[in-house]
Amino acid sequence: MKQKSAIINSIWLWLIIAAILVGMASGSLEAVTQASFDSVKDAVNLAISLIGVMALWLGLMKIAEAGGLMRLLSRAIKPLMIRLFPDVPAEHPAMAAMIMNIAANMLGLGNAATPMGIKAMIELNRLNRYPGRATDAMCMFLAINTSSVTILPLGVIGVRAAAGATDPAGVMIPSILATTCSSITAVFFARLMAARAMRSEQSETTALLQGEEAQPMESENAAETASEPLQAPGSVARIFMLTALAAIALIFAMRFFAEGDPAGLGREFMRHWIIPLIIIAILAFGYLRGVKVYEVATEGAKEGFQVAIRIIPFLVMILAAIAMFKASGAFGLVADALSPLTDLLGIPVEVLPVALMRPLSGSGSFGAMSALVQSDPDSLASFMACIMQGSTETTFYVLAVYFGAVGITRMRYAIAAGLLADVAGMGASVLLAHLFYGG
Repeated sequence: MKQKSAIINSIWLWLIIAAILVGMASGSLEAVTQASFDSVKDAVNLAISLIGVMALWLGLMKIAEAGGLMRLLSRAIKPLMIRLFPDVPAEHPAMAAMIMNIAANMLGLGNAATPMGIKAMIELNRLNRYPGRATDAMCMFLAINTSSVTILPLGVIGVRAAAGATDPAGVMIPSILATTCSSITAVFFARLMAARAMRSEQSETTALLQGEEAQPMESENAAETASEPLQAPGSVARIFMLTALAAIALIFAMRFFAEGDPAGLGREFMRHWIIPLIIIAILAFGYLRGVKVYEVATEGAKEGFQVAIRIIPFLVMILAAIAMFKASGAFGLVADALSPLTDLLGIPVEVLPVALMRPLSGSGSFGAMSALVQSDPDSLASFMACIMQGSTETTFYVLAVYFGAVGITRMRYAIAAGLLADVAGMGASVLLAHLFYGG
């Protein structure tokens, strides 16, 4: 049976064709060409910069898995995860990795969330019977990620505070409500599309089974973890570790009472304390469970290095197309064409670049949002842009990184679900900005 072309093929192709055509018509071909060279260098630099982060966090995830922390986390919210991911065994490492990724995203810990998400995708791919083709669980996980499940938009709040906004944290509640709308939309449509895809792909699956053997891929990590029994440290080592943890708790308590500003300490905790504390918690848990923390961490780090290298081709291609599209002026033409509709919907024209840029470029949308806030931190436009930034995600970047890490080229309905979540989040942002804006 002839396979249908994935939608990402058409999107990527027409972004480049439109960029070249508009560049030819506007005389900006030089900028388009330069953007193509600059973007591929940026993509490689980005992937290389991820190597260290990936190595560290996948090493820590390996410790958490070897010590049994992943299984404990899976059991904690087992009922919800089973409903969202019925095809993933409840005790599988993918469950805990997805939980940790979603939790990191909720707390605004982007640097930690990405390696955890890639780890989850690697584990999901080990259950994939047809490598290169996204499973329903992968599509659901990507849809949830692209809907930006965020309860603490710290980056946005920080920009508003630096610009002198009257109420920097005023975007938090509307951002939470907007991201809730986008997340519900993502889950609903992913489930709906999975049901439809199951019916429409039955004949295709039959053909695949007839033409080739399915290739179930079990979790290698589970086998590795089980291969060597754990041996807990002695009493003296336990006492030292527990003393260190008690000292950390004491220092935090002293800071809390000495600060006299619980809200300020809370913001500092989320920005500077939480990642080191997560690292300590994982290391202490693994050590007390008898994990050889250094050896296990280095094994996970090797995997992180390999994954970061593997995503380079995917990042190069998607970032080059987006950069060429922006440099040609095609992005501005799209914004101008949509301006009558945005006026009708009550969207200030200044917000449109943020809305259009958000699914394509995280740095681009963040820069556009920051410029709005700097120019007028208390305007409706900047307020609305901040809610959009805090409640949506860079869909194409997430797809390129997560699917690229495991070589998925047939993305099925993941792009559609992610973009629908973006639309829902932006629509909710517009409505909530008008409701919550205090002027």
